[in-house]
Amino acid sequence: MTEVVTGMDGSGTAAGPAPVAPSAAEPSVARVSNWSEIRARFLANKLAVVGLLIVVILMLVALFAPLIAPADPLHQDLMNTLKEPSGSHWLGTDALGRDQLSRIIYGSRIAMIVGLASILLACVIGVTLGAIAGYFGRAWDSVIMRVADVFFAFPLLVGAIVIILLMGRGVLPVVISLGIFSWATFARLLRSQILSVREMDYVHAAKALGATRRRIVLKHILPNSVTSVVVYAASSVGIAIVAEASLSFLGVGVSPEVAEWGNMIFAGKDFMGVKDYLWLYPSLAIVITALGFVFLGNGLRDALDPKLR
Repeated sequence: MTEVVTGMDGSGTAAGPAPVAPSAAEPSVARVSNWSEIRARFLANKLAVVGLLIVVILMLVALFAPLIAPADPLHQDLMNTLKEPSGSHWLGTDALGRDQLSRIIYGSRIAMIVGLASILLACVIGVTLGAIAGYFGRAWDSVIMRVADVFFAFPLLVGAIVIILLMGRGVLPVVISLGIFSWATFARLLRSQILSVREMDYVHAAKALGATRRRIVLKHILPNSVTSVVVYAASSVGIAIVAEASLSFLGVGVSPEVAEWGNMIFAGKDFMGVKDYLWLYPSLAIVITALGFVFLGNGLRDALDPKLR
């Protein structure tokens, strides 16, 4: 119905429906709604919530290890060696009288540091090279992917052992070795995503408006391509923790006296069948930690891309 607007002089003029001003809040409302849906899908996945709880608890344990551990993990009580789990030592003592529970708690620090730092290093290398290969293509793509194939040819542990033998044992060499031999998958994942995203209309529009290559990659392509990388990174932390423990068990990881889960399993293998708690509890710590990150990664995958469920 046409609305009649009466002026001060009493004359009436016909006017159409008043135009609705665009709301500046609409983009933010859509963004909040999108994140709300992602959060709802994640929380609906029971295993994802369990994985998140495991990861959060492990981070808190690693952060507050000095306050939680009942004893010094390096303290040797030679009068109480190989004691079974009891009220004074909840998880028993090892062959040098060191408290097993304290060593497992402090071992979470090494696990979290190596796992997170090595995957972060792999992400930085892989995302950088994958973005260059995917966006520029041609010679860049061929060279980077052939280098990635070389790293794919090396088993993770074998390549890590070679670098550690060159650099020496310690946390930093383990982080560097695992990061260097893990970047190739990140690069290939991001490259495949960029190859499809760079043909989208909004990328062509940005080029037409004169946006620089750097801006196109950082503002338009990367934010819409990193979902698979984030999901894989979350799951890969558990793999890195298992690899780090394996290196220590093989005698090429951190120093043997350090409270670390692989070292504890190595020290307990000679008592298998006699004092099984020496290797069983650190093994369970590794399994639970790896499962926590796997559950978290699967939950992120389902939440960010429900079509994959």
